[in-house]
Amino acid sequence: MLKTLIDLGFSCRLIRGGVIAATMIVGLAWSGAQVARADPFLDEIVEFTGEILYLEHKVPALVIGVVRNGETSIHGFGERAGAGSKAPDRDTLLRIGSITKAFTGQVLAHLAADNRVRLTQPLTKSWPDLAVDAKADVEHIRLIDLATHSGGLPREVPHEPGSEQDPFAPITVQTFADWLKKEPLLFKPGTSVLYSNFGFDLLAMGLSKATNQPYPELLKQYITAPLGMKDTVFTLSKEQKQRLMQGHGFAGEPLPDVPTGDVIVGAGGLYSTPNDLLRWMQWHLDRFAESGAEARLLDHSLYLMRDGLETVSGMDESGHMDAMGLAWVAMMPEGDRPFILQKAGGLQGTFSYIAFAPTRGVAVFIAINQFNFAASMAMAKVANELIATLAPR
Repeated sequence: MLKTLIDLGFSCRLIRGGVIAATMIVGLAWSGAQVARADPFLDEIVEFTGEILYLEHKVPALVIGVVRNGETSIHGFGERAGAGSKAPDRDTLLRIGSITKAFTGQVLAHLAADNRVRLTQPLTKSWPDLAVDAKADVEHIRLIDLATHSGGLPREVPHEPGSEQDPFAPITVQTFADWLKKEPLLFKPGTSVLYSNFGFDLLAMGLSKATNQPYPELLKQYITAPLGMKDTVFTLSKEQKQRLMQGHGFAGEPLPDVPTGDVIVGAGGLYSTPNDLLRWMQWHLDRFAESGAEARLLDHSLYLMRDGLETVSGMDESGHMDAMGLAWVAMMPEGDRPFILQKAGGLQGTFSYIAFAPTRGVAVFIAINQFNFAASMAMAKVANELIATLAPR
């Protein structure tokens, strides 16, 4: 529907028909990159795309942001935190769910670039206790296997249900160790891909063991502090809670914000803002910058081609996976769409999607605050099409 409306020149000012919207054209700066105000042409395209997607799927709120050639445009629609609240804006906090994995992959890239770990080193090199009495062939799981969802692990570690207010509390380090002692791997590492939160939480634990640093400190040291991403955190301050976008369940019911804890930090625990995420994207798009060049190259490389895998499961919801990077799902060029690296996320009533074309200087982020599978798949499709529009071949 969205593409049809755009193709037909759908031009009525939807914002005058009752849509609550906020528009931000922002400037960001840090050492090594400058992000300018968006030109009116880019701003028009981004705003219109967000309006149509918001109206079509009737979610409580939606926020969309784009970086193109150093220009950034962010627009929010709906009500961020219930009736009468403002639309989300560039400083709105939201749960980014599994986009967290792309941060974990980038931490791995930085550590490898600094020769603190090797991509191919076994998880047990720095965590030998994990293999003691393990039934799973954990000694054959390498860091690169965990970062590409090819470690032979299930999607989730089996655990007792938690409370509504603290559902992740039963997931502990011992929970992971107990599964490895009782169960075999589902497949030989590196031969198939099965989407695995289990694997990325193990990866974050493994990086912490390898460096003798808590994983959140590694994330801050290598990514959030250098890029000035002050709102990309695992725990919100009192002030940040005032800017949080309320998540909603499948029936539209408000969901409580719940603590991340200290175990699921590799797979899905981060909060962030559109402003921070597009700042992060600009680092990825600044591909010829000297600062971070080795880590960026490692992070954007492809390690598993689909053609060489026995089975692929759980990777195609936001676009067909052609290859795997370090958490990034790679989609090869098709028609006017350039090469894309992308990642989707969903947690506590928020779905989000981020994608960028590293050779074309374009990145798109979209988030909605309701568990709505149709809207989630649509926003990924819209984001991918928007990249093709803004970066024609």
